[in-house]
Amino acid sequence: MEKRNIILLDIDYITENDKAVVRLFGKERIGNNSAENQKSKRIIALDDSFEPYIYAVVSDMDKAIKEIEDLGINDVEVVEKKNFQIESKFLKITFSHPQEVPKLREEIKALDHVVDIHEHDIPFYRRYLIDNYIFPMSEIEISGEILDSYPSIKNKDDSIEILKLDKSPTTKNTNSSKSIDVNILSFDLEVRNPKGMPNSKKDEIIMIGVSTNFGINKVISTKGKNSIINKDNENKKHLIVAKNLDFVETVESEKEMIESFVKIIKDNDIDIIVGYNSDNFDFPYLRDRAKLFDIDLDLGFDGSELKFLKRGYASAAAFKGLIHVDLYLVMRRYLSLDRYTLERVYLELFGEEKVDVPGDRIFEFWDSNSKDLIDLFEYSLDDVKSTLKIAENILPLNLELTRIVGQPFFDLTRMATGQQAEWFLVRKAFEYNELVPNKPTHIPQRSRSDVSGGYVKEPEKGLHENLVQFDFRSLYPSIIISKNISPDVLLKKSKGSKYNIANYNNLNNKLTDNDYFISPESDHKFAKKPQGFIPSVIGEVLSERFRLKQEMKEAKTEDDKKILDVQQSALKRLANTMYGIYGFSRFRWYSVECAESITAWGREYIQFTMKKSEEYGFKPIYADTDGFYAKYDPK
Repeated sequence: MEKRNIILLDIDYITENDKAVVRLFGKERIGNNSAENQKSKRIIALDDSFEPYIYAVVSDMDKAIKEIEDLGINDVEVVEKKNFQIESKFLKITFSHPQEVPKLREEIKALDHVVDIHEHDIPFYRRYLIDNYIFPMSEIEISGEILDSYPSIKNKDDSIEILKLDKSPTTKNTNSSKSIDVNILSFDLEVRNPKGMPNSKKDEIIMIGVSTNFGINKVISTKGKNSIINKDNENKKHLIVAKNLDFVETVESEKEMIESFVKIIKDNDIDIIVGYNSDNFDFPYLRDRAKLFDIDLDLGFDGSELKFLKRGYASAAAFKGLIHVDLYLVMRRYLSLDRYTLERVYLELFGEEKVDVPGDRIFEFWDSNSKDLIDLFEYSLDDVKSTLKIAENILPLNLELTRIVGQPFFDLTRMATGQQAEWFLVRKAFEYNELVPNKPTHIPQRSRSDVSGGYVKEPEKGLHENLVQFDFRSLYPSIIISKNISPDVLLKKSKGSKYNIANYNNLNNKLTDNDYFISPESDHKFAKKPQGFIPSVIGEVLSERFRLKQEMKEAKTEDDKKILDVQQSALKRLANTMYGIYGFSRFRWYSVECAESITAWGREYIQFTMKKSEEYGFKPIYADTDGFYAKYDPK
């Protein structure tokens, strides 16, 4: 048996001989990490031992088991888990293939002695990651038998090793303070578009820009510096400029241009390929043009080609093992801007304007064969260099979130922040042996109205001096923890509540004012004991963030400090997201009472603090949610 330590880049499953086989795509680094000499072996690990399952809440164990077995399902066992912290017995129903789950779940739910089913909508590959406690973009240890070939893996070359696992993989170190080295390539297409919006059936690709974080910066095109025409004496300077176009790789045809681009990716051990609006434009356009020339975009580890996967209402361009990130989607979640063009985002992040060419004039610049063509080459290169710079700025935080949330990097970069927080909680629920709630189906009418937000005091007009800023540290996460705001400890008197009627009864209804917290304004009650599931999780997050910030103070190098800062920032983002999604109607732990209580306590604290500051000579002049400004006026 062979052992390997690999960075887990991607995961999926295929069906082989009617059995689900999980495929782990990773890389084993070989040699040193210098940009010129870094090499790796691509690993595809196969695991056919994992099986899908769901849980059933039943009214009668024996009768429910009989009903389920009558459906042809024989793998049923009684297990103990917690449902909103109440220890109970459930049926764990295991299937032979993931496709059986959507086929049979409604039949199971409709059985006479089945009250409800849970965890039926967790994708198989995500279930595998959670149950095996492995984290994408982290180092994992695998062992097994090396195979010469496998049916689902095409075009195997010497850089690929296939391993059939003999046991489940293990994560090497989830608390590592070291970053992982990834090879990033950014790309961008320029298309000749004389009639406005480019048509992939008619309009050719004229340039493909490429930039990497290990030194490749080039524009591949059918034109080059020899295409610049000296039209008159005034334009002689253009020839001088053209001599500096060494970054342009000139090829004979568009077909050769696409083939050169594919070769760069294959020859340079790329882990992450980034674009800007590449899901919607660059990759669909490249696919269509490649198809015209019978070019295979077979960039997947397994020799598979570019595919488009449904993600919500959109399609995402994907390769097996090679991670594609569309930065346009990422930046829409990280910045609040009037528009999200590459130029606007670059200006916001770096305070610099990048080279720009009007989109509707690209064909004019191309046809000019003069200074405008030189400008177009420089624009194409600047596009990919700017995209790479944005990637290097924002991807470390996303990589760290991937290692915390524990879902594939490809998926995480296409998740809303609320989805990231929810999948983190799903993983934590497994660790706590908690049953994951189903997504709400019937939302109370009042949830449709907005929950009141944080307190805001409009700024007083004028020029102010002697200003002091008051700011609460992690206000909302701290409120959730200190007031134990969680649906599993929310006290409800109505019978049949799915929440904590059992917890309520466990206290024998002998509750006094010392046994619960009462939220301002709405008077929602939260038991002080036990600690709620979500407050427990947020407490872990904040404790880990505090530990990392302490390590930052003791860090010996700037690189170590930078890595730790990224890690604590990821935890901060996760903690701050959790309070906001309580009121999201599709959140598994949805609770409008929790959402109302958090902001109500927040308003109470900031108004109390503002009033208290006035006793010491401070006059608040502006406030917003978790902090305020005041001018010192001892009079």
